[in-house]
Amino acid sequence: MPIRIEFIADDGQHRSIDATEGKSVMWAAVDNGVEGVVADCGGTLTCATCHVIVPAEWAARLPPPGSDELAMLDMTAAPREPGSRLSCQLVVTPELHGLTLRLPATQY
Repeated sequence: MPIRIEFIADDGQHRSIDATEGKSVMWAAVDNGVEGVVADCGGTLTCATCHVIVPAEWAARLPPPGSDELAMLDMTAAPREPGSRLSCQLVVTPELHGLTLRLPATQY
């Protein structure tokens, strides 16, 4: 069964993709051409251009961010929100089927 993830752009447009288990959410977005996930550093945790906002109902299902991710989240171009995460740090698992992520207005 494909693992379905939905992205909601800042303008309200929805985009659902099928993600591969074991890949990062960032790579799933990049591989599927999701606009709004730039991923300049390719997932090496040296930029913040894969910023996504996780809804509160999903936040508890995800592993907490590590200290390096928290430090990079201080560098996001769009204001950091309570559900802000870097999608390069979110690994696709079957438990994420149906995950909905909001994209910030900008990554730069």
